[in-house]
Amino acid sequence: MNKDLSVFEKDSIPKAVFKLALPTIASMLVSIVYNMVDTFFVAKLNDANMVAAVSIATPVFLFLMALGNIFGVGGSTFISRALGEKRFDKVKNISSFCFWAGIGASLVGTAIFIFGMKGILKMIHASSATAPFAKNYLSILAYGAPLIVIGGAFSNIIRGEGSATVSMAGMMAGTIVNIILDPIMIIAMKMGVEGAAVATVIGNGVTCAVYIVHILKGKSILSINPKDYRMGEKTATTVVSIGIPASLNNVLMSLSHIFLNNFLSSYGDVPVASMGIAMKANMLVVFLQLGMGIGIQPLVGYNFGAKNFVRMKKVIRFSIFCNLFIGVLMTALYLIFADDVVRFFMNDEQVIFYGVKMLRALMVSGPVLGIMFIMNFSFQAMGKALAALVVSISRQGFVFMPLLFISSAVAGLNGIIYAQPLADLISVLISVLMFVFIMNRIKKNESEAVMEQSKD
Repeated sequence: MNKDLSVFEKDSIPKAVFKLALPTIASMLVSIVYNMVDTFFVAKLNDANMVAAVSIATPVFLFLMALGNIFGVGGSTFISRALGEKRFDKVKNISSFCFWAGIGASLVGTAIFIFGMKGILKMIHASSATAPFAKNYLSILAYGAPLIVIGGAFSNIIRGEGSATVSMAGMMAGTIVNIILDPIMIIAMKMGVEGAAVATVIGNGVTCAVYIVHILKGKSILSINPKDYRMGEKTATTVVSIGIPASLNNVLMSLSHIFLNNFLSSYGDVPVASMGIAMKANMLVVFLQLGMGIGIQPLVGYNFGAKNFVRMKKVIRFSIFCNLFIGVLMTALYLIFADDVVRFFMNDEQVIFYGVKMLRALMVSGPVLGIMFIMNFSFQAMGKALAALVVSISRQGFVFMPLLFISSAVAGLNGIIYAQPLADLISVLISVLMFVFIMNRIKKNESEAVMEQSKD
């Protein structure tokens, strides 16, 4: 059983951050490939309707990721705090609960997708041209829901015990399988979007297998043994209270995609396909910065649990600097090479025209967006569920949705395109203000504790 906690306690701040964050960023790059590869190979069939179908199906896939985040992010942050408190038996209870509860929740999701497919297609505004493709794609994902949910959940949970390299290895193995199978199934076997879905499910199955083997080999602190399953002692409530804000980010991302596609569909299927490509490309910038936030989460959680607030704040400051560097660099590259990036996916002049415009608009918030991710995952790591909830629902929820309606009414298609980057900038400001407030409260509590000790 691995109980080497030096990365949390002894390593220098840059070394500790990079040790946990670099494998996580690599995992995010793998996730980007997962998200891009289906679109890339489907686009090679030169059918905009198929590309649009994969794009409008993305919200449903994000819903499965949201289920995984409830148990993955909620479990990971709880585990890192338990490690900081040296409660190793509690770690087993948490991980076993997340595994079996995740399977149960995913089976409910499977039933909803299968029996509610007609309503789902209507909700995501699938046109008569794209609906058949979207239905085939989603039906296969529905049956693979348990693998998608558990794979996503345990990539976080295994990272929570400090095994970021194993987390990365699982994601990498699944992605390699997906990349190999996609051209075979989509193009060679002529399965189209169905082939993309099958390859995705199989890839997630490989990821799950890697994580389960890691746990069963006995080198992990974690457990998936039913005997360790516990809902009591605030296990379920703590996991869910932290996991729901994280999952809401995916749920709201899903809903925002639906609303965005609905607004864009009034301009035809080409803008829908173009935005799908632009957002897939933009994921590279978002996920790199997201990876840094997720990577430091166990580090922040451990030091918060150990009450080492000085080290915790140094970790957060250094991570913000790293994300600013990533954001500025990637924004500059995308602004310069936007045409080449969109053309990489699909060599259609109309799609390229809209796609370049949309990608450059999305990059307006690129340099500073990573600050929000550091703030949000720090809130989650500290168990500040309300703060995490507010930040999670701002970017794609109460900030983005009103902006989408207002900007589309004022500026038409341009307003729709710029709604997301404007929402991003406002959400960054909200997260910074909340972080300053929370840090001031922690400082005040520390001062009061010192005064009480001096009286004694």
